[in-house]
Amino acid sequence: MIKKVIGDIEITRELTLLLIVGGLYALSIALSNTFVNVYLWKQSGEFVDLALYNLGSVIMQPIAFIIAGKVAKKIDRVIVLRIGVISLAIFFSTVLFLGEHANQFIILLGVLIGTGFGFYWLAFNVLTFEITEPETRDFFNGFLGLLTSFAGMIGPILSGFIITRMEEFTGYTVIFTISLVLFVGAILTSFMLKRRAAEGKFYFRKIIAERKKNPNWRNILFAHFFQGLREGTFVFVIVVWVFVSTGSELAIGTYGLVASAVQFVAYYVVTRVIKSHIRKRLILFGGLVLYGAIFIIVLGDLTFTKLIIYGIVVSIAYPVLLVPYVSLTFDVIGKGWKAAEMRVEYIVVRELFLNMGRISSVLAFLATITFFSEEKGIPILLLVLGAGHTVIYFFVRKVSFKDNIGGEGYAFARQDKGEGDSGGTTV
Repeated sequence: MIKKVIGDIEITRELTLLLIVGGLYALSIALSNTFVNVYLWKQSGEFVDLALYNLGSVIMQPIAFIIAGKVAKKIDRVIVLRIGVISLAIFFSTVLFLGEHANQFIILLGVLIGTGFGFYWLAFNVLTFEITEPETRDFFNGFLGLLTSFAGMIGPILSGFIITRMEEFTGYTVIFTISLVLFVGAILTSFMLKRRAAEGKFYFRKIIAERKKNPNWRNILFAHFFQGLREGTFVFVIVVWVFVSTGSELAIGTYGLVASAVQFVAYYVVTRVIKSHIRKRLILFGGLVLYGAIFIIVLGDLTFTKLIIYGIVVSIAYPVLLVPYVSLTFDVIGKGWKAAEMRVEYIVVRELFLNMGRISSVLAFLATITFFSEEKGIPILLLVLGAGHTVIYFFVRKVSFKDNIGGEGYAFARQDKGEGDSGGTTV
């Protein structure tokens, strides 16, 4: 029966264990991470607190990626994965311990979750490449995508239901506890993975310098900077706006359910109709739609209906942009200098530029709410930062391959996301 569903594919024990870890991570993040911003918002009611929390996270992520990269190349990839999951477990333990005083330690919380994201995604991507084979990689990415999408649909609505049915912050305590238990489960599962000893030096600076020799790599890195420019602020502003406009966590869950369901269908359709020769046109179209969607929420009064419409539009546009963009990114990496040997370094450098964009975005947000009123300043800032995904096209259009010659092409496991869900990385 299993063979009929998945085809003639040999599913190894290691691959199954990695899928279990990925599924537990996806469900835990879907249940809780969206609501952390709202939890902090309810304690202080200040956008500056949310900005500082997210700033701590996006500053720490590239630092964690660099440290994790060194450990992955010199010690063991599984240990890196374990450190990431343990850091996330410590984050939720700390939130539970601090309770209603969490907003007094927002930067610490941001650093903890940023550390977890950095270590987890570096290790998970590298392990995906090492554990899967060319004939099982599509199955792995596809099945992980299903797990992630399913978690994205049921997680927020379940959390919203639990929170609204309990007194004040009791519901938050429940869902954060569930997330902690799931992460503990992921930690225990990781002990069943075989240790993977590493060898070789960590050539981080060489891969940064490679952008001077490789124009494709340079353009992809600049594109990731502008991608981060939108993500840094939109990832928490939209969720808080949903809560402010409705006063209900269940509304956030409803928004997440609708957006994830639409995105799931959109990914399914786009993955099957996309052709390599129309990648760049799709990236341009997706970027323009994402920018146009901002006008839905910044013009006139902000209502839940408008936010739902906005969520549906961007949930269609993100797959249109991200599917070809991710493929193009890894084509560039796969055809880069010593791609197979330097895959860790390429991931780390890409994350560095992505998070530089996110950091710039959050700093711009902090400056805006400091010098201007939130009511007038934030909508204008969103129109400026929101152009980030549109600007991507002007860099990727310059990407070209001569005679299709280069290193090995491959894809990593990825957790593509839209807005209002911070899974740590878009790829």
